[in-house]
Amino acid sequence: MKIADPSVTIVREEREVFDSLLPLQGAHILELGCGKAEKTRSIAQGGKVARIMALEVDQIQHAKNLQIGDLPNVTFSLGGAEAIPAEDNSFDIVIMFKSLHHVPMEVMDRALAEIARVLKPGGVAYISEPVYAGDFNELLRMFHDEKVVREAAFAAITRAVAGGMLELAKQEFFNSRNHFDSFDQFDQRIIQVTHTQHRLSAELYDAVREKFMRNMTSQGADFTTPIRVDLLRKPAR
Repeated sequence: MKIADPSVTIVREEREVFDSLLPLQGAHILELGCGKAEKTRSIAQGGKVARIMALEVDQIQHAKNLQIGDLPNVTFSLGGAEAIPAEDNSFDIVIMFKSLHHVPMEVMDRALAEIARVLKPGGVAYISEPVYAGDFNELLRMFHDEKVVREAAFAAITRAVAGGMLELAKQEFFNSRNHFDSFDQFDQRIIQVTHTQHRLSAELYDAVREKFMRNMTSQGADFTTPIRVDLLRKPAR
């Protein structure tokens, strides 16, 4: 297993990646850290899956998710990956979109154990994580450096595979595109998130804005983030 592959330069939509890797037809899916449920909606409305349980630990965002009324095959629940409110062998697929590194480091191993517990034998876990590289990472780390937590997330996955709890089915690397129409949009989507308290001084805020604006064009600002996907399988025994 490797944490990054700098040779990969292709830019892809993540929907294309998980569509190609996951057996979605008729699947019972658990999504951990669903956030604003944007990908949840995309999967639920794709016409393939049977049902989705979407878990979110941020109480503010979870309350907003509960107001969603047009996804009848989705159940929104409050909770973290280290304590999944579901029975053993419940799901065909578990998905984490860039959320494992948000799990407290001291319970990352427990989160992987929980994923293995709720997966059916032969079921798969799709865990995508941002690689610590790229121009968007350079902007983000000015006020929120995730190097340690991203490395810890990869180490937890490696331990789960080495211990036989989960098997590595495949690793996939690609680059995602991050587009912002304006700095205000970046501020709302990235700095003002409710799951993390970013307290920027006026001086740092201005420095972040200045670096962001160097990428601004008449069509907005575009950044890239290298992504690693670890596709794991629960042993069928």
